[in-house]
Amino acid sequence: MGTALDTLLDQIQSEVERVSPEEAQKQLQGSWAPLLLDVREREAYMEGYIPGAQNVPRGFLELRIESIENERSTSILVYGDGGQGPLSAHALQEMGYEDVAYIEGGFNGWVAAGLDTERDRPLSKSEIQRYSRHLLIPEVGEKGQGKLLNAKVLLIGAGGLGSPTALYLAAAGVGTLGIVDADVVDVTNLQRQILHGTSDVGRLKAISAYETLREINPGCHVIPHTDYLMSHNIMDILPNYDIVVNGCDNFETRYLVNDACVFLGKPIVDGSIYRFEGQITIYPCDKEGPCYRCLYSAPPPADLAPS
Repeated sequence: MGTALDTLLDQIQSEVERVSPEEAQKQLQGSWAPLLLDVREREAYMEGYIPGAQNVPRGFLELRIESIENERSTSILVYGDGGQGPLSAHALQEMGYEDVAYIEGGFNGWVAAGLDTERDRPLSKSEIQRYSRHLLIPEVGEKGQGKLLNAKVLLIGAGGLGSPTALYLAAAGVGTLGIVDADVVDVTNLQRQILHGTSDVGRLKAISAYETLREINPGCHVIPHTDYLMSHNIMDILPNYDIVVNGCDNFETRYLVNDACVFLGKPIVDGSIYRFEGQITIYPCDKEGPCYRCLYSAPPPADLAPS
């Protein structure tokens, strides 16, 4: 049986292209990087993988590949354990994919060549249970959930925009969530600012938010910032976070946050609302993308800017 399998594998290897780990790395770092598929079982993939690889176990390859890439001319690199790489490359060729190769030696060959690997953040049993519905979604899965748990998000404002944003970020499993708000809860806030309740009237919004979010998800590390965000303290706060979600209600803070994020190269998710109209924009704030001032170079007159 082993001899027959070896013969079949030798034949398949002669029919598909193979590349060395070093050549594969050059392709993956090029301008037109190929689609990289790891066809090992999930358990092996979780122990480490080639950066950028998508995990599609060999037994599911033919079922899932078209949902990942349906264009037959796309360049594809595959790797696995043992004969998984050439067998998978051959299967893709049989399905009509024209530019397929496997990495010689698979993952072990890549490691032996001294090339970099990655490993996802492992989830605890309680995290697997809490986020089980996320893990069922291919677009999130364990990899995406691990990224959420490692993420550090700063939310500016715990009011009408910040309330639902904070609730969903905490519930989704964002690992660290900073809340900036120096205002106190007023009874007129309660019909829309759902982070707060009647017993919170007169209390700082950031503290009320902290207590609510701690109950929603104890695994989310919530950091309340109870001072007004000003030029003298913003650079003490923003560097500790990966991304800023801006839901403030005044233009002074909006421009201040934008300028600090441009300086630090941190992206902004910016939201605003007026009655039944709303707008959300993502600003990369880096060398390759625009910022808030690129779209709105100066704030409007005060009498045209309702809060």
